[in-house]
Amino acid sequence: TLEYNLNKEGYLTRVAPDGESAMAEACRSPLPDLVLLDLMLPDVSGKEICRRLRAAEETKHIPIIMVTARGEEMDRVIGFEVGADDYVVKPYSPRELMLRVKAILRRVSSTDEGETEKLKFGGLTVDTLGHRVWINDDEVILTALEFRLLTTLLERKGRVQTRDKLLDDVWGFDAVVTARTVDTHVKRLREKLGSLEHYIETIRGVGYRFRERES
Repeated sequence: TLEYNLNKEGYLTRVAPDGESAMAEACRSPLPDLVLLDLMLPDVSGKEICRRLRAAEETKHIPIIMVTARGEEMDRVIGFEVGADDYVVKPYSPRELMLRVKAILRRVSSTDEGETEKLKFGGLTVDTLGHRVWINDDEVILTALEFRLLTTLLERKGRVQTRDKLLDDVWGFDAVVTARTVDTHVKRLREKLGSLEHYIETIRGVGYRFRERES
């Protein structure tokens, strides 16, 4: 069903029946622009495949949408923590999923077409074209969504961004994405920023702000 709907929208697809073959397909040239990943696979769990994709140099920046019947909040949190960019729970409408696919691909495309200069703030360096981030000269691996969230906050430093605003500008499609999703991604992004986590400030009852000055 997914393959049919994706092909109908004009996408070229590759299908894998299990985790190991999915990993092989994801690493095969040409690399996919996006991965739809089930959690409940017959051999290796989808969470483990997500971890592997994020750890591999050639696939670490590929957006991943988890498509699964496991819809508990903890499952969603774990999915985001291992690197998923979006999380869709079955049953879902094919139209909704196609909108989410388009939104993520549009975000990635807009980042690629954006400024090529590196953004620098204190110990943080962001290469907007290369989708790469360094903290004090050490590279940090971010998912496509985490990267978009970071650059959005950084480019608007000193200005408060509400959760709804971030949902519109970072996620691009917010029909069923909640404010909790924003909080989860900000938490994970802060963890990856390590000693620079204080660069992202919480404005209680409003949203988040990237600090205006280094100190």
